Amino acid sequence: MKNFKNKNLPILLVGVILFLFASNVNAQKKAEFGIRYMPNVSSFELNTSSGGIIKGEATIGYGIGAFLGINFTDHVGMQVEMIYSSISQKYKEVDVEREINLKYINIPVLLSLNTNKSGPVNLNLVGGPQLGLNVGSSVNTSGGDGTYTTEARVKVKPSDLGFAYGAGIDFGLNDAKTIRLGLGFRGVLGLIDISDDNETVVTDSYYVISRTTIKTYSAYMGLSILF
Repeated sequence: MKNFKNKNLPILLVGVILFLFASNVNAQKKAEFGIRYMPNVSSFELNTSSGGIIKGEATIGYGIGAFLGINFTDHVGMQVEMIYSSISQKYKEVDVEREINLKYINIPVLLSLNTNKSGPVNLNLVGGPQLGLNVGSSVNTSGGDGTYTTEARVKVKPSDLGFAYGAGIDFGLNDAKTIRLGLGFRGVLGLIDISDDNETVVTDSYYVISRTTIKTYSAYMGLSILF
């Protein structure tokens, strides 16, 4: 527990600073709230039953989220997001196919740079740290003739830390340009090993998640309102 707190202290401090800054922003600055749909693909390494390491076949996952931002000017802002993400990988060993599913609640804190947030069209770049909280993991096995009995187990650490980055474009939909349609790309580079193999596995079983970090790549589409 002590290590968890130490690893995530920088993100907590960023969150506190953002909250204090937002509390003192004058009324002329615009806050923004939005929701997004975020299909994704991911990349992480897997173990085979024979001890080898492979990269699985990426499958399309999904994410849904919301964000709250503060635009200090039309060109600079910050935003905090909360995103539920489901990511998965498939691989085949002999005639058995396995699909590994991981579910996270991700909380990125991002600096945003804009061409003109109040304009009819705005281009943006974002970047910053992301905390991920694992809320589920599973492995599904299919195929085989019943003679292949080695069991794959999945276990990951309760939290992940990464760097989120991306770019997008948003369009003002009403005369005041306060209702906006956003389209864009988001990538996340994992910074820590997510595997957790501290427990001894029983005979004829193994941990399927290798010592690996996660990389995810998402597209997004969403609506937001400036207020």
